[in-house]
Amino acid sequence: MNQSLKNLPKELWPDEKCERYGVSSLSDEELIAIILRTGTKGSNSLDLSRDLIKNNENGILGLCTMAQKDLMKISGIGRVKALQLICVGELSKRISQKRMRDKVTLNSPKTIAGYYMEELRFCLQENVVIAMFDTKCGLIKDVHVSKGTICSSAVTPREIFHEAIAFGAAFIVLIHNHPSGDPTPSRMDISLTKDVHAAGKIIGIYLADHIVIGDRSYYSFKENGLFDFG
Repeated sequence: MNQSLKNLPKELWPDEKCERYGVSSLSDEELIAIILRTGTKGSNSLDLSRDLIKNNENGILGLCTMAQKDLMKISGIGRVKALQLICVGELSKRISQKRMRDKVTLNSPKTIAGYYMEELRFCLQENVVIAMFDTKCGLIKDVHVSKGTICSSAVTPREIFHEAIAFGAAFIVLIHNHPSGDPTPSRMDISLTKDVHAAGKIIGIYLADHIVIGDRSYYSFKENGLFDFG
């Protein structure tokens, strides 16, 4: 721990506190301080962590989802510290997804939306993901097929079914995010869903749902009865 923390009683140093009382005893600021390890001239790692979280609109969650270039704009955060924070955010996301994967079921849009929520809700561009399921409704694989502009993404049924055929999917679910945070489907979303739904009926790989991810919210075409395309 950096020298300036020695002004604190040893038992209050984040690393000492962690060893004595367990990691759950640490505040968000103390957890980040241990990850950063050192501060800057005149500011220890704990001070730096407090400033980082205090000055971020979304607190610790926003801090760990920022891009490297944006983190490096913050006083005291250089290349290495920025990469450390990015890696912690990515690790957290992967652990969360691994825990949820076995609970994902084709018949529950809520579980599918929850699985992709943290990955997609902070994206500044639209991302389209194909989730592929087997005949027993188990998740086989997911593939990112498009990253678009801030307001639209470009993906065709041909791209979608190329991936689905390659992985032997029986069913697919389209998932994409709206950077605005509002998951209400656009006219383009509805048009794409109709096209993919029709193509799937011909090919024999069925579109089970299209889920739009917003900010802590989602819209399921299946739940809202929008699959009556004739």
